[in-house]
Amino acid sequence: MNLPYNQMNVRPISLSYENWLDMLKTPMSERPEFSIDKGTIQIGQVLGKFLGIPIDSDEYYNQLFEYVSTPDLDLHLLSENSLNKNIDNQHFQSIQKVFNIGQEQKLSINRFTAFLDGEQLLYKSKVPAIHRKVREAMIGTLELFTHREKDGLKNHELRRVLVDLIKWSMNHLNPLLESIDLQKGMPKFLWYGDMKRSQPYFVYYLMKLGCDLVIFHPDGTDVLAGYLEEEIFTHHFPNKKQAEPFPTERRNRQTTVAYRASREIETILNQEGSGLYKPWQLRDYTPSSITLKTTYDELFILGREMAMVRPGFEVETGQVKIPSLFAKIQGVSKNRKEYWDRIQNLTEFDHSLLIRQLPFTWSSSNDFRFHYRNALGRDGLLNPEVMMQAHYWPYSFLPTGLQKGIANAIRRICEKPGLKSLPGESMEEVSIYLFSQAMFTPKEIIQLMEKFDYSQHVPKLIIYNNESRGILSRSDAALILLLNQFGIDIIVYNPPGHNDIENFLQDSLFDTHWLEDVVFNLEYKEPFKLKKKFFQGILKNLRGD
Repeated sequence: MNLPYNQMNVRPISLSYENWLDMLKTPMSERPEFSIDKGTIQIGQVLGKFLGIPIDSDEYYNQLFEYVSTPDLDLHLLSENSLNKNIDNQHFQSIQKVFNIGQEQKLSINRFTAFLDGEQLLYKSKVPAIHRKVREAMIGTLELFTHREKDGLKNHELRRVLVDLIKWSMNHLNPLLESIDLQKGMPKFLWYGDMKRSQPYFVYYLMKLGCDLVIFHPDGTDVLAGYLEEEIFTHHFPNKKQAEPFPTERRNRQTTVAYRASREIETILNQEGSGLYKPWQLRDYTPSSITLKTTYDELFILGREMAMVRPGFEVETGQVKIPSLFAKIQGVSKNRKEYWDRIQNLTEFDHSLLIRQLPFTWSSSNDFRFHYRNALGRDGLLNPEVMMQAHYWPYSFLPTGLQKGIANAIRRICEKPGLKSLPGESMEEVSIYLFSQAMFTPKEIIQLMEKFDYSQHVPKLIIYNNESRGILSRSDAALILLLNQFGIDIIVYNPPGHNDIENFLQDSLFDTHWLEDVVFNLEYKEPFKLKKKFFQGILKNLRGD
């Protein structure tokens, strides 16, 4: 029963993974922090984030289903897919009216909120404490907006955020407030998955109002990062996986004890930072390159090493930093046998691609200027998600993790182009050129990227340019730049000691090693086939093939 409370104070409850669910079920009057004093009611609020996914994913999704389908818990699902996006036209016109007033006049946040209230856009409760709290929550949310967004209440995005806040409140919150009993509990919500533009503000509004809120995200993304100053209870599950659609029924698969034990052992051995990674464990991570600075001799030592044992390899929060090689070898060694042995050893790796015919790419004549600008985010950088969903994106057939890796590599080379500009070419035009060329990757190069298991052996692109089979082009250099950002080893041989990549790329991006002789029209020396077969036979015997 709601007594005539005039004021409501909200205090987050101290939670643990063991007690959060019980606390959510507990009536408000029996929770910690609850008190009533002279018309003021103080309530304890459940706030929690659950990031990642446990070992048994089936049980995880079954629990999520139970949380929102158990009547006694009364937990309401919110997600990008479940939000009701309908709004009454009269309400939309009222929001537009208040927004226009805010653009024409310099209003304080309190005054702006009063206009929203006057237009019947805020919930009116018969309980004075709730009535006041709704307005306080809106003021707090607008303060957050003005703190985060340029120009505050004058920001053109405010209208969109207001429309979303008010329509979601009317569709999801207000009906629950009609029958609320403050001694029993405030509305309870479960947010699942990613959040888009206005959604963090809506969730913040619910929190400021005093609603219980738990957030679940299987891939470990903290969707409220940057929106909350205060820390709230956060539980990290051991694994991270792409979020699946929220379950509409229980899953029938039963996990065996042996399977769970096996997965637990794998989790311990293969967790981030352990230095032990099973094949393709990092396939959904986003790769970025750390180009190693090496001597000529180190080039061939590190070239044989797996990524995870190279200096600087790091795995953290969905990102994997790959120490890669990028070198230009000018001239030829006096010791020709050593020179050819080293080249042939590099090219005979399973994940090596030797280029002897130039150019090996083609220059696009398509105008991607509009596509480039349309893919820019609010930070002025390319948005990988926008690129991946666009009709021109050519990599949609690849695994999603690999697509993300390519899209992020494109974003980085366009953010800080290492490609030299042509006379009269602006930096934006250089970025647009790199963006355009990234959409036309040869099939062999795509397959090289597909083979890349980020913690294991690093694929290699070896270019042998004796200048008798064409010349390196600007489009070649653009693709080399992309592959370097993706983490692939790149080694360019030029026996005559002439410029090729230097004409297009910044010198600081790669090492240059000068050998003793310069030789013109030096044909590539194929490995001795009998010797090659002999060693392959030894390897097969050692492997037991």
